[in-house]
Amino acid sequence: MHFIELKMNTDVFASRHIGITQKDLNPMFETIGVDNMEQLIQETIPDDIRLKEPLNLPQGISEHEFLTHVQELADKNKVFKSYIGLGYHESLTPSVIKRNILENPGWYTAYTPYQAEIAQGRLEALLNFQTMVSDLTGMELANASLLDESTAAAEAMTMLFDVRSRQQKKEGVVKFFVSEEILPQTLSLLQTRSNPIGIELVVGNHETFDHGSDFYGAILQYPGKHGQVDDYAEFVQKAKANDIKVAVAADILSLVMLTAPGEWGVDVVVGTTQRFGIPLGYGGPHAGFFATKEDYKRSIPGRIIGVTKDTDGNPGLRMALQTREQHIKRDKATSNICTAQVLLAVMAGMYAVYHGPEGLKYIANKVHDRSKILSDFLSEVGFEQLNKVYFDTLKFRVRDVKKLREITEASGINLNYIDEETVSVSINEAFSKDDLKHLVDCFMKSQDVKSDKTFETSTTQILPESLQRKTPFLEHEVFNSYHSETELMRYIKKLERKDLALNHSMISLGSCTMKLNAASEMLPLSSAKWGNIHPFVPLDQAQGYQAMLKELESQLNVITGFAGTSLQPNSGAQGEYAGLMTIKAYHESRGENHRNICIIPASAHGTNPASAVMAGMKVVVTKTDEHGNIDVTDLEEKVQLHSDNLAALMVTYPSTHGVFESSIKQITQLIHENGGQVYMDGANMNAQVGLTNPATIGADVCHLNLHKTFAIPHGGGGPGVGPICVAEQLKPFLPTNPVVATGGDQAITAISAAPWGSALACLISYGYIKMLGTEGLTEATKIAILNANYIKDRLKGKFDVLYTGERGRAAHEMIIDCRPFKAHGIEVTDIAKRLMDYGFHAPTVSFPVAGTIMIEPTESESLAELNRFCGAMISIREEIDEASANEPNNVLKNAPHTLAMITSDDWEYPYSRQKAAFPLPYVAENKFWPSIRRTDEAFGDRNLICTCTPIEAYAEA
Repeated sequence: MHFIELKMNTDVFASRHIGITQKDLNPMFETIGVDNMEQLIQETIPDDIRLKEPLNLPQGISEHEFLTHVQELADKNKVFKSYIGLGYHESLTPSVIKRNILENPGWYTAYTPYQAEIAQGRLEALLNFQTMVSDLTGMELANASLLDESTAAAEAMTMLFDVRSRQQKKEGVVKFFVSEEILPQTLSLLQTRSNPIGIELVVGNHETFDHGSDFYGAILQYPGKHGQVDDYAEFVQKAKANDIKVAVAADILSLVMLTAPGEWGVDVVVGTTQRFGIPLGYGGPHAGFFATKEDYKRSIPGRIIGVTKDTDGNPGLRMALQTREQHIKRDKATSNICTAQVLLAVMAGMYAVYHGPEGLKYIANKVHDRSKILSDFLSEVGFEQLNKVYFDTLKFRVRDVKKLREITEASGINLNYIDEETVSVSINEAFSKDDLKHLVDCFMKSQDVKSDKTFETSTTQILPESLQRKTPFLEHEVFNSYHSETELMRYIKKLERKDLALNHSMISLGSCTMKLNAASEMLPLSSAKWGNIHPFVPLDQAQGYQAMLKELESQLNVITGFAGTSLQPNSGAQGEYAGLMTIKAYHESRGENHRNICIIPASAHGTNPASAVMAGMKVVVTKTDEHGNIDVTDLEEKVQLHSDNLAALMVTYPSTHGVFESSIKQITQLIHENGGQVYMDGANMNAQVGLTNPATIGADVCHLNLHKTFAIPHGGGGPGVGPICVAEQLKPFLPTNPVVATGGDQAITAISAAPWGSALACLISYGYIKMLGTEGLTEATKIAILNANYIKDRLKGKFDVLYTGERGRAAHEMIIDCRPFKAHGIEVTDIAKRLMDYGFHAPTVSFPVAGTIMIEPTESESLAELNRFCGAMISIREEIDEASANEPNNVLKNAPHTLAMITSDDWEYPYSRQKAAFPLPYVAENKFWPSIRRTDEAFGDRNLICTCTPIEAYAEA
């Protein structure tokens, strides 16, 4: 008996997560042409890779039981006052932002803003973020966020390597100077990224660096890892004179008071915006930032939000330049980053909007003043404070560090214990006068010191004139308008109304698996017992986290059939890279360093070849046949040709074309016989869970998109979590962290900044698996396959499906061929834009085949919603037939239709307003209006404006 036969059992979470009910099954089976679910699965998945036993996981628990359980886990965490610093600081999330963004499905269930006309809200929020970063860093442009500070620093190193002068490339200049003040996790990541692509790191003191001509770049930390603030103006000047490009990793709150690095003439400024209202979350997710010069706009990693215009010439926003650059450049791409930390960037940007420049100055001054009070007091009672210039971090020489640590930890305080005689203390926004007294008492007790001295505001000027910020910032109206909760709440709501998210309708994006992000999975994220844990606390303070993370790793091992998991990668692209780096380390451990060929099918996601190149591998592309499957003959030829140097095959399964290829075990065996390892891209894992797994098909490592299959929300383009699961032989090489050891006994260096990556977001997937349990997970996969095949057969005769399995079945997604409609003058983009008028976000457009759309409905959607979508597609097909190649003034070419168009006094179109705006009866009940008409993509790239600019500047462009 299937769980959906028990629909009235309100304890069964699966019946809430899955949209199909028992009464829906027979009509769906009839449409598809099967008698039952088992027949459909048999006709979809090759029998030789079917699991013979159910997943070895417990039965699912109810939502109430999960929330009780997760609270019990949270109670095992000890929430200390952490003054560890090292890039992470307690921050105060304004309640208006927490309630209206973090806890609001209108924001957290939105997809990446590829369809700009129905994403103007989050695009504006990201433009605010970019403006904030550009202003504070003093740089000309910023991107829409990166994964964290350390990965942003690594991206800076590789971008500057790519833009070396012609002479440097000719002379083979590969050295990159790293200040010894860099954060330890950043150094580890620079080590990971530099070696495979031939960059030579040189770590040293910036004051004694000789600026030699054999260096192409350098990176500095501002302030330094233990709080010292140095004036780098002279360093940068010498570097520029010697054609050495400079990156600075900067603390964003300090830039409110300190000279912006851009004023020294640096090339890149990176960092994290975690201090701007984002919970610590045991390391993430947080939004890193990346700001640079206009000169590098074609090389900047990630995404840039830019201003453009729509069909009527009105201003609009879109993703500019870097939109999915990997799909264009593939193995020529200089970064594999295809995402951003959008939800966290939106929150950080709103923090700046809410507080404004004066509010940020108040916060920064409060932090700095309390640091001065602490420094003065402890200095007077006998502690030597070693930082001459500081913003918020003090470094003390202590007689007995061990004793101090015992006292502080017993008092619920964490410091950064540097060595046996020094500690550092980083003051944060939440540091109160009571906290100050508490901390001082611990210090004095450690050295048996007593004092009657009172805390007094220090008048000492710590920051020299040359380091004091003199340039204004956040002068745009948006940062000076919404400082009351009422006003900010309304501004957030205004932006939310412009965006189509899952709380409005199905988002059937192929490869992106936009499923329900259940409220019970999300609720724990609001708890301070999960949110306020520093990633570098002693493990005994994070026992709830440790229990949850270990069980999640175990759950993912069972689901994939593998032996080990690392949760560190904080995006799918990071997971790809991590998987390939474990393969590389495995070959090197066997003395086979020469194995560097990575075979990738032509249909692969563009990040695959980019990741392979970043891992130091050479890409060899293998063909796909006329059915969309890997051309086994071509693959065999290439494997034989490169067998001596074969490192890996990267394969997506089911394929990017939405097919379970029956030759998969033959393919993986071929790779193994020739000394290679098999990396499986887990983008399509939603069609595997409980029915087959990567180990069964013969893979050695896979990454999983927890933001797809395992229910973490896409958040408008991020956060993502991309853990890797590995077979036994790769387990020793799972990545570590320099501060808190993780991974295997021969671990590769760090993949992301925090030991367990975006640990807070992992709670969501943990809850998803815990509540669904072994039966629910398997049923979810079956329903995902059922829904895809139902849509395929509902659209039969109207749209051609490009590829199917040998028995005519789709996996969990399918590709609809729209190329024949060119004869009517209709492009695939016209269909995508017209779907907005029907209240739907377009499926994936022109990937992996140009002129097609890829549809994935997921298991969360109801039959009623599937029928609404199919009705819209069928109606659009009729509109295509009505369109004429000789008459471009048709309902598809003019889509989307805005409220302003429909209510205009002028109507010069050969179809009715009713047809334009309300093409089917259901649309009127729940109409979603696109904010703008179709965006002009080319104009936005020709006239790149990516900060909040006065409308006059836009008009001039």
